Amino acid sequence: MENSDKNQRRKFLDKGLKVGLAATIGGIGLSKLASKLKASPDPESGDMIELMDTEGNIIQVDSSEVVEIEHGHDHAKKYNVREGDPNRKYVMVIDLAKCKNALACQSACNKHHYVTGDNAWIKVYNMQESADTAPYWMPVTCQHCDEPACVTVCPVDATFKRQDGLVLIDTDRCIGCRFCMAACPYSIRVFNWSEPDQGDITLKMEMMGHEKTPEYAGMPSVKGTVDKCDFCPHAIKKNELPHCVTACPNGVFYFGDKYEDTVTNGDETLRLSKLLEEKAGYRYMASLGTEPSVYYLPPSDRLVDFEDGLENYNEYESVKKSEE
Repeated sequence: MENSDKNQRRKFLDKGLKVGLAATIGGIGLSKLASKLKASPDPESGDMIELMDTEGNIIQVDSSEVVEIEHGHDHAKKYNVREGDPNRKYVMVIDLAKCKNALACQSACNKHHYVTGDNAWIKVYNMQESADTAPYWMPVTCQHCDEPACVTVCPVDATFKRQDGLVLIDTDRCIGCRFCMAACPYSIRVFNWSEPDQGDITLKMEMMGHEKTPEYAGMPSVKGTVDKCDFCPHAIKKNELPHCVTACPNGVFYFGDKYEDTVTNGDETLRLSKLLEEKAGYRYMASLGTEPSVYYLPPSDRLVDFEDGLENYNEYESVKKSEE
């Protein structure tokens, strides 16, 4: 039954229509396209849907090739574990004044999620508004939006938002259409074009007593599916901080609960509202209406000099190993 369900969800891609960055013409928006993909097929209608294939060509698909995705009672029972904790609202604060691109956050994230190469879930950008302003480093993760466009456009319910604010991906349901990547304004999602080099991660998870649940939604990575930062729900479940928070040598990342108005970087615990007010906290591209759960503190009164990140990271690793 499960294999049959997976085959049905992938039916509209069976003829090589592995849709790339979703695009349509004639004024059809992305959300409308997702609605069309969920529409009931009518073999006699002759209606055509225009899509863009992986080569960037506009192609026409007969509506009879589009199948309806069922969301009945069995679906609700199977995925009620997606709800998360309704009494929590997880948020992150990133202090740009402290970041010197040590890349320890990225390294720890890669290690604990078995991510390699260009598919790193955390990106650190060299930012500079103009030639007359000072440069600074800006870590970017998934923003775990309260109004996530990625969830809205997913035609198979693979991307979902929990009640505690976490936006996750079920790789068992993902069909690789990449609508979510096109819809996300933060360009933080990555696509597994080839077989991920993760070793036998399934065996590793079994040895550690982990099951494939929403707490491990992005693991293991699967070829032809999308990955992204997940706020480490497997760590949160054990009352631990996300790996990027604990790994950062400069205390750049704070994590906590908005309902409790508290965030911590492991060394200090602060009031979220007070921190954002005193440090002029803001949210990245908040004007888009996505309501991000990640806040930034501007790089004023910087605590570290702007240096080459890779060099700093190697130095940090050397010190860390000598201490061990």
